[in-house]
Amino acid sequence: EVQLVESGGGLVQPGGSLRLSCATSGFTLDDYSIGWFRQGPGKEREGVSCIRSRDGSTYYVDSVKGRFTISSDNAKNTVYLQMNSLKPEDTAVYYCAAAFTGRQPVLITQAEEYDYWGQGTQVTVSS
Repeated sequence: EVQLVESGGGLVQPGGSLRLSCATSGFTLDDYSIGWFRQGPGKEREGVSCIRSRDGSTYYVDSVKGRFTISSDNAKNTVYLQMNSLKPEDTAVYYCAAAFTGRQPVLITQAEEYDYWGQGTQVTVSS
């Protein structure tokens, strides 16, 4: 059974940092694109970042470039999202998701192409 479990959210002051974790099970990380998405209050779901651990390719939405870093630890079947210099507009529920890519050299950035989703973790940036 495929499972994704997010953790690491919380309340942080502007300028602070958090590291989100996405613990995966039931599949081989190398065969999947793993994405982080978020949905803020009154906002549509937004793709934040994704990674294809087979070759390390990554994607970031413009609003988080230079502040967020995605990484994967295949030994732990876990994908991380390090978030630095957090802003109030980063406040959202953050979800990780998995999409099968096999050996295809593709990085999936569209939410509708992801097959499996976690339950989400709340990130609140406020003073």
